[in-house]
Amino acid sequence: MEAKMLRALQRRTVLTLALVLAVVGVFSAQSQEASSQQTPSVDQPTVFRSGITLVTTDVIVRDGDGVFLPDLTVDDFQVFEDDIPQDVESLVLIHGGRVFNQLLPPPPPQEGIVLPPTRARNDTAGRIFILFVDDLHIVTRDTPRMREVFSQVADNLIHEGDLFAIVSTGPSSIRVDMTYDRSRLAQTTDLITGDGFSPNELIQTVAPGSRGPAELNWRAHTSFKAAAEVIKALEGIPNRRKSFIYFSGGYDFNPFEHERIFGQSVLYNDMRRSGPMYGFGGNRERVASMYEGVEDPMMDPFEQISRQGSVFADFELAMEIAELTKVANRANVSFYTVDPRGLIAGPDPDYVGGMEYWNDYQFTTQNSLRSLAELTGGKAIVNRNDFDDAFREIDAETSDYYVVGFYSSNPDPTFRTRRLRVDINREDVNVQHRTHYTYARPNEGNREIPTP
Repeated sequence: MEAKMLRALQRRTVLTLALVLAVVGVFSAQSQEASSQQTPSVDQPTVFRSGITLVTTDVIVRDGDGVFLPDLTVDDFQVFEDDIPQDVESLVLIHGGRVFNQLLPPPPPQEGIVLPPTRARNDTAGRIFILFVDDLHIVTRDTPRMREVFSQVADNLIHEGDLFAIVSTGPSSIRVDMTYDRSRLAQTTDLITGDGFSPNELIQTVAPGSRGPAELNWRAHTSFKAAAEVIKALEGIPNRRKSFIYFSGGYDFNPFEHERIFGQSVLYNDMRRSGPMYGFGGNRERVASMYEGVEDPMMDPFEQISRQGSVFADFELAMEIAELTKVANRANVSFYTVDPRGLIAGPDPDYVGGMEYWNDYQFTTQNSLRSLAELTGGKAIVNRNDFDDAFREIDAETSDYYVVGFYSSNPDPTFRTRRLRVDINREDVNVQHRTHYTYARPNEGNREIPTP
């Protein structure tokens, strides 16, 4: 990747952080003002905790018919961390996109002169969306489909009163500051341009490496890092479910490994298949000349390419996804991954590789998107064409939910990953929530939030 393009991507990431941090500052100020107007009860003295972070998770509770239950109280919730009961310190209901504070955490201790409480402001958005277009992993030929899918967001998901921002990872160069203006959706649609590799390009032009193609690893790392930086900024917005609508064709760090022998896999397959449909009509002499210095050009690919390559590539992909989901869970951000390829019935007519490797590639890319969604309590829209129905499903999940908060009873920072379970004191209910969270490392603390 050219250094110029790298610097451009870095600049876009910084600008995106600036726009998110700005809105975080507004929410932080509003949250502090709302907290300052609370007065502790005489019978329930205020308890101040120092150095402990309030852990929050969103919870969706539906009855047996799938109808959301908006009448739950604090007494209806039981929260467990690693199977140990926790005291519920905060409970916020978002119903129909509107915010209802049922129980907020204790306010910070007052120092100096205590001013009279001010009137609470209630003009914060109930729903917050980040529309993240990973055009580095959207094939160029899928650009029209991607634009069509993106246009359905305005019709089925983003409504009046919703706060959203739009950012891309690559050459589309999209940056829309946090806004309520839905007209920006239509203005952005025509700017989206895919710049990802097609399967044939992965086979023919992407050079192999001991742990997979370096270009693919760099692109995925760039996308994950940009997403993580935006999510870290969103940690400053309390008591809200932040929805990350993640458009991407998925990830595979080492695709078509056995079709890319020394960068000449197409010629190799031509030689083996000896069919005119593969372009060379079985010209063995021409193909053999490409393998000068190779011990045996007819050797099975498994003998020529180290099997450790795919093992390390899969491990690195899993690790990158795990790190990104940890950041998302700390910030109470849910991923809704959207694969613009839609329902995939088979390879393109001009595909030159083997069917087995094509199936492996589709499985890996789709599974990467499923993992991002499932590990953050979201939903994966993959291998389906009914995007309008899918966005309506996301709309329902993001309109009605509770945000439950507690202070962990386990102060040991070495236990970084904690299991979560939320039970409801009602019969015949369906409870949906994230299943774990991870404490930040010492160098991963929240960013300083600027005040407006």
